[in-house]
Amino acid sequence: MVTILVKTKAHPALLDKRIGEKVDMLSLQIDEVNGVALLEPNGPLSESDFKSAVKVIDPWIQKNGDLKGLIIHTRLFPGWESFAALSSHLIFVKEHHKKIDRVAFVTDSIVGNVAGMLASHFVKAEIKLFPYESLDEARLWAAKEYNE
Repeated sequence: MVTILVKTKAHPALLDKRIGEKVDMLSLQIDEVNGVALLEPNGPLSESDFKSAVKVIDPWIQKNGDLKGLIIHTRLFPGWESFAALSSHLIFVKEHHKKIDRVAFVTDSIVGNVAGMLASHFVKAEIKLFPYESLDEARLWAAKEYNE
């Protein structure tokens, strides 16, 4: 499910209006006020998940500039549906890593934590790992509302 969040208040916890469309196994929300995208995989990721994400994120970046943050929130890493899905994921990272200031991996999955550590060597974005239950803390960090 792709959801764009339109907020009328500046605080990340105050979500007022959602506009959305159904997408395969990836939920995407953009906090318009804070410039933070939240991705929540609900199962193995498909090639169409990344294509749908690009259709939402690219116009937002074109209109508003770089995202302050991107949050990947999943208890366990679901993997990819196919090699084409993995390839789409890598292309997404290659084309977007210079347009995102911070990436938060909010997960209890060892795979997510390893991916976060590896990605820090290849992308411009600042990367931080958070436990799955720390989504609010990750939102604040991704929005640059505090530094640590």
